[in-house]
Amino acid sequence: MLRTTVIFTAAALACTLSPAVAQQQSESATAEFLGRSGTEAGRATLSSGRDGVLFEIEITGMPVRKWVAVHIHEHGACDPTTGHESAGGHFNPGSKEHGFLAANGPHAGDMPNQYVGDDGVLRAQIFNGAVQLDDKDLGVRGRALVVHAGFDDYRTGPSGGAGDRLACAVIK
Repeated sequence: MLRTTVIFTAAALACTLSPAVAQQQSESATAEFLGRSGTEAGRATLSSGRDGVLFEIEITGMPVRKWVAVHIHEHGACDPTTGHESAGGHFNPGSKEHGFLAANGPHAGDMPNQYVGDDGVLRAQIFNGAVQLDDKDLGVRGRALVVHAGFDDYRTGPSGGAGDRLACAVIK
């Protein structure tokens, strides 16, 4: 029996990708989180779906046994010297009220609270159907993901009383 081993280099493989596979690869993004001290804290991977974006997040150094808010913010800037205030407010292209429970809400950047376990690691998979990865009006690439110190009450503006910004990541 004759065995053949085929080895593809990354460049050769890239040349053989179908347009659908190449498009799928461009429909993803990453975001590297910085903590309040400016040190690396974790990563998010974003995947574009037909009706929104899936966020897969893992961040260390979070408060243990606590619910925390995760939001998409309007500016792709994460300056720890300002407590990540450089990220601006929530991404809100529809000019809606903050929160899932608000009469005229939520913002496109509002997402469900996430629980941090005993190890201080936030691990989450969040689907947001109000945004797209690269859409002209609803696009999140170039914006920031922010994790707050507390939970979002889903109704109080502008951020649900979620508190300080513990970690921030620019979506690339």
